[in-house]
Amino acid sequence: MNLEEKLGNLKIGKLTAEDNLKNFLARIKEKEYYNIFLDLKPEESIQIAKRIDEKIRNGSAGKLAGLVIAVKSNINVKGYRITCASKTLEDYISPYDAEVIKRIKQEDGIIIGMTNMDEFACGSSGETSYFKPTRNPKAPDYIPGGSSSGSAAAVAADLCDLALGSDTGGSIRNPASHCGVIGIKPSYGRVPRDGLIDLAMSLDQIGPFSGDVYGSALLLETIAGYNNRECTVPKVDVPKYTLEMKKGISGFRIGRCKEMEDVTDKRIVTLIEYVIGRLSKENDVKVVDISLPYIKEDTTIYYPIQAVEFFSATRRFDGRRYGKPIDEVCGPEVARRLEMGKYISQKEYQDAFYKKALAAQQVIKKACDEALKSCDVIISPTVPKLPHKLGEQLEPLDMYNYDLLTIPANLSGIAAASIPVGYIEGIPVGLQVQAGRFQEDKLIRMMYAIEILGS
Repeated sequence: MNLEEKLGNLKIGKLTAEDNLKNFLARIKEKEYYNIFLDLKPEESIQIAKRIDEKIRNGSAGKLAGLVIAVKSNINVKGYRITCASKTLEDYISPYDAEVIKRIKQEDGIIIGMTNMDEFACGSSGETSYFKPTRNPKAPDYIPGGSSSGSAAAVAADLCDLALGSDTGGSIRNPASHCGVIGIKPSYGRVPRDGLIDLAMSLDQIGPFSGDVYGSALLLETIAGYNNRECTVPKVDVPKYTLEMKKGISGFRIGRCKEMEDVTDKRIVTLIEYVIGRLSKENDVKVVDISLPYIKEDTTIYYPIQAVEFFSATRRFDGRRYGKPIDEVCGPEVARRLEMGKYISQKEYQDAFYKKALAAQQVIKKACDEALKSCDVIISPTVPKLPHKLGEQLEPLDMYNYDLLTIPANLSGIAAASIPVGYIEGIPVGLQVQAGRFQEDKLIRMMYAIEILGS
């Protein structure tokens, strides 16, 4: 049953919100091995589900009407432990809801719990959590990807209908690819960030995970749109993505980037080429070559910016008001990035590293904008290599290179997503779609066309 059909069953009472929730709670208990959830409130959630069932019977339920949603543990949900998977905040109980959570609750979605992640979103594998790594439900011996590992795994293991993650340089798309689910990083400013404990404020966006395109479209149209508490979220109309997705892709120009293919495992490239070939054959689309010439340099541009913003933001975690001092209790990857940020933030090094990275970011943005003038969407691999095995030791630079193909979308603020397109050696592989800023409708239309290919 796809999510659209399930939602229909909920709205007509064929399936109750309470039963939907209880089914997931039972599966969560059965699948504790995957270490996906960090905090659950079963009894409270069941009472919420009962109230939603009453609203459904009265015909007053919202568009999410009893769907069950998991949330990454860096997005504030009132009454839950929001740990960022760190000892620093292991006992922090959120006193408020993030703006995206308010919108989900207003539409009668049920928050089932908080999911595991890389500590403070510092990681690309899901292994840096203070509460031990998340396991990949689709390939248990391999990493699930990060940093939104638990949210991607929750959808992949069928422990919720939908999930929320955050993406700084690939942290939604990377685990979506490894876990074989759909994940969308919206354009910067499309979704409110109020209530997100972000890794880098100028790059982060909250976005949805789902098992099908309809689910991500539905959750995105629920959480997107203007928020008067934030200067980064403009008054821009939000399309009804669940309707937009079915408009087709006739006349689309698909951009294909050689620079992205050149740094990617050839087996992955072959799979992506197969999908592009089928799209071209079965739809009225044109494939054009585009250039993003700085792919190999994007990590050296991204990490100085991210490190400085992360170091600055974490100065509040000093143990005086709440939590424990981050500098004293954090894991090695967080410590590495804090040290990097502290070093680059010093006045004598700002010009050499931080300001040059900001200038180079504008070059990346200009390249992406130019590429998207000649095409409607860019199609590429999501990650350049297959995931490594859990526990396998990688050098930091090798780990950072998981984000080689996803970072440009964050640096340029455009929309991007990952959709599963097959398996290699039993491991899911994702295809990345990128579109211009606030053109999530094009992104979703292309993803739906790809989904139809596999149906």
